[in-house]
Amino acid sequence: MLKLAIFDVDGTLIDSQAIILAAMAEAHAETDVPLPPREQVLSIVGLSLHRAFATMHPEIDEGTIDALATAYKAAFSRIRAEGRAEAATPFFPGAMAALERLDREGWLLGIATGKARRGLRHLFDTHGIEPLFIATQTADDAPSKPHPGMVLNLLAATGVEATRAVMIGDTAWDIEMGRAARTSAVGVAWGYHPVEALHRAGAASVIEHFDHLDAALDAALAGRAA
Repeated sequence: MLKLAIFDVDGTLIDSQAIILAAMAEAHAETDVPLPPREQVLSIVGLSLHRAFATMHPEIDEGTIDALATAYKAAFSRIRAEGRAEAATPFFPGAMAALERLDREGWLLGIATGKARRGLRHLFDTHGIEPLFIATQTADDAPSKPHPGMVLNLLAATGVEATRAVMIGDTAWDIEMGRAARTSAVGVAWGYHPVEALHRAGAASVIEHFDHLDAALDAALAGRAA
């Protein structure tokens, strides 16, 4: 039987906080909108840009949200193109080994990310991991997390039943998205939301290292079959 592991990207597979924080600082400076505290900025990682800015700044109008989103995308691209240190987006320890191991073990691998398609393409081109993934969803393809659209699209594209799929992510948005699509969900403890928030959102478990992922995925599927 087919089984599908769906991965978030930022905060789950790659540590992108440096470039996100740098681009956020430049975008806020350019639009004269006060920059929220670091913890608040990181708490919205994973949402689509417009929803992220609306969540951080519920008091500002739609035009300012659009300006922030445009400035952020420009700053992000500029930082990356200039090769600044902030552009580094390393994989978290054990991430690549886990992806390769799951692929060998017969898992289908998918991505559901708040990144734009352009950002995911850059990640694939930089790290050469595109062949590992059977299907991908971005902020350009479906509504922002925690709406289940991205996961539902992946299930439809792969033909995998929801009971045979697991969403893996570091934020409550990831867990809620998976649960809304009726899949299981596994949280990771090294990302942008506290472990308690992942449990509250409905994670079957929260792992401390990628070495523990295989067992967590098997347990999540077994729990659905029981």
